[in-house]
Amino acid sequence: MKQLKLTGFIFFLFFLTESLTLSTKPQDVDDSSNIQKFIEENTGSLTIIAFAQYVQEATIDEMEMLVKDMKAYKDRCLANQTLPECSEIANNVLQEMICALEGVPQKHNFSHCCSKVDFERRLCFLYNKKANVEFLPPFPTLDPEEKCQAYKNNRESFLNHYMYEVARRNPFVFAPALLIVAARFEEVAKICCEEEQKANCFRTKAAPITQYLKALSSYQKTVCGAYLKFGLKVLNSINIAVFSKKFPQIEFKELTSLLEDVSAMYDGCCEGDVVRCIRGQNQVMNHICSKQDSISSKIEGCCEKKIPEREDCIINSKKDDRPKDLSLREAKFTDSENVCQERDTDPDNFFAEFIYEYSRRHQDLSTPELLRIGRVYEDLLGDCCNRENPPDCYRHAEDKFNETTEKSLKMVQQECQLFQNLGKDGLKYHYFIKLTKIAPQLSTEELMSLGNEMVTALTTCCTLSEEFACVDNLADLVLGELCGINENRTINPAVDHCCKANFAFRRPCFEALKADKMYVPPPVSQDSSTFHADWCQAQNEELQKKKIRFLVNLVKLKPELTNEDLKTLFINFTVAVEKCCKEQEPEVCFNEEGPEIGN
Repeated sequence: MKQLKLTGFIFFLFFLTESLTLSTKPQDVDDSSNIQKFIEENTGSLTIIAFAQYVQEATIDEMEMLVKDMKAYKDRCLANQTLPECSEIANNVLQEMICALEGVPQKHNFSHCCSKVDFERRLCFLYNKKANVEFLPPFPTLDPEEKCQAYKNNRESFLNHYMYEVARRNPFVFAPALLIVAARFEEVAKICCEEEQKANCFRTKAAPITQYLKALSSYQKTVCGAYLKFGLKVLNSINIAVFSKKFPQIEFKELTSLLEDVSAMYDGCCEGDVVRCIRGQNQVMNHICSKQDSISSKIEGCCEKKIPEREDCIINSKKDDRPKDLSLREAKFTDSENVCQERDTDPDNFFAEFIYEYSRRHQDLSTPELLRIGRVYEDLLGDCCNRENPPDCYRHAEDKFNETTEKSLKMVQQECQLFQNLGKDGLKYHYFIKLTKIAPQLSTEELMSLGNEMVTALTTCCTLSEEFACVDNLADLVLGELCGINENRTINPAVDHCCKANFAFRRPCFEALKADKMYVPPPVSQDSSTFHADWCQAQNEELQKKKIRFLVNLVKLKPELTNEDLKTLFINFTVAVEKCCKEQEPEVCFNEEGPEIGN
């Protein structure tokens, strides 16, 4: 997958998430039997995904026991749907069975969830998920020949193991996306197992799947975090902005109707209810294709395809052009004498329509920026409508909007200038130091991941014509990763404030953060200044990770040092590594140089 194509894909993630793999044609969109049949046929896969995401420490043996129980439940209900247990919500049944696994709740520390019921239990399982998966062993890697033999010997077992490992490491990715990832991985296995250069084939063809999964995970965590922390209004605002930009011809009434399906989808998907998520995502796709004439002029061919080709086609289609008769300003929100009265009649609908109108007129803006402008307008009317002459006040709203966009644009320009001045490696060191200083409580691995994602955003976007929207969108996803989904996640007071105070303005909030003054560094241990000869065996990517890990830990130990001092220490360290690795006895050299570097 080319970088530019991946960037376009991530842009569109602000429009739509992955849908269900079904062989469904447009004329079948109202036939629920297709989706029901799919769920029944994939009971095992859906059980694996749900269990691995809810109880990430669970073993494969425990997973297989649960799959067996769920399949037996399915068979009982297919034989007799009048049984009382068959009218239960699927996710409740699943969690009940997880709790019934002998010794498992106690072993994996989720018995407190099993003592709750219904919504409280579902919420407990959700918040039991851990985004930071350092506690899991490294992703198991097989020799390509072993991998292909395992696939040929038992396809189902091979794919179940793969799905289990991917799901437990991506606990917030929606179930339909993981099913697609597994299907795409199987296609790779089929092709590569017939090749002579199997290792190279797997490495090349699996890379786009990994990128795809990372992009989905980041987006879905960000939107679910917004929904769970800020509620339905913010979720709807996000979706209004992205749909209006993608489909500027859609009527507001049609958009509000579509939003009902989209909101219902997120309600199930964000909770981790795999069955409700699948039904919800399928409903969204059906809605779009059944109303394509009023939604977009560019998806007719897409909707004639089967899923997943249908969705891939829509994702890769260009956004519609802004209608020629659509001016850059909608006068009703700034020039009308009755703005305050219209706002007071139905505030939620009024501001939703404002975001819709502004978004379809400014397709070049990022989704976070459109939300900022919506918030600026809301605050402006809060002030203006309390004045003696409101129209004189809100008539200058466009100036406020332009001012907000100028501030955001300047922030992006400064970030891209850093890239131009420092280069990719220098940019990495800048963000590893910056992020560690503002959130030193995060684990080293988390900080490394966030820094790499921010650098990827800038190196991907800063050379594009759509630089502003690209950087602002992707940088916001990095903050979504940092803030997480759990509303009770706590890092430090300053970071928590930026994560929880105002979703639209968290980017400017984070940009203004300084080093956490309340942070108390851990005591310096002997290990922190001890280096071993294994550094000399590390090559390329592994060596780079070791260096970055050292830098992040250095900042954690010495947060009071300036960025320049930290960079100097880091440079001295890399020079020492190169020097020692050239010696006949690197260990002796490291013992001599280590204390000098660490102090």
